[in-house]
Amino acid sequence: MITVIANLKGGSGKSTIAFNLAVWLASHGEKVVGYDLDPQCTLSDLAELRKEEEVKPELHIHSVRAVLQEQLQAHPGEVLVDVGAANMAARKEALGAADRVLIPVPPSQADVWATQRFLHIIKRDIKANPNGTELLAFVNRADTNESIPETGETEEALGMLPGIQVLPNRIKLRTGFRRSLSEGQTVFEMWPNRKAAKEFHVFASALYPELNRIRAVN
Repeated sequence: MITVIANLKGGSGKSTIAFNLAVWLASHGEKVVGYDLDPQCTLSDLAELRKEEEVKPELHIHSVRAVLQEQLQAHPGEVLVDVGAANMAARKEALGAADRVLIPVPPSQADVWATQRFLHIIKRDIKANPNGTELLAFVNRADTNESIPETGETEEALGMLPGIQVLPNRIKLRTGFRRSLSEGQTVFEMWPNRKAAKEFHVFASALYPELNRIRAVN
């Protein structure tokens, strides 16, 4: 399955999500490969840091700038694509090959507007995929204080956008994500029993429910 993690705006946390998802999948025994098509190269840097620090599982990240759809579709396992807003050509190629697009949306009205514009771009670019593409959005970097209304308002506004499924699994703005990245690790590797790790496990399990079913059987 090809999952493209993308957003029209910077600062949505998509590279953090892509990195944690890649390691989560690998730790579940999945063959996973990543494509870093963001000019900031965060995903590539994290993979290199893990290699230097000899952290397992090792991530396999491609950093080509003009990826062809055939390259993405050639991998037998899970493919995660981190696409930056500035790389328009690569974004178009990736969206055209995607089985699903995962859109992290920070809790603000500006990010909802950006998501609405991004949906128009996605629908234009995914026409090349004859099998259809699933569009998923979720609130990322949500407020940890439940009394702050922006998170709920953003989630509600996303639900009004046509053709998109809003995941109920929020990822909250926790310092553990930032601190773990500096070590080339995920939140569930460094602090498996903390809230950030538990929240991410629930989120990833919702995206890949078949992995939990397999583990339950085994």
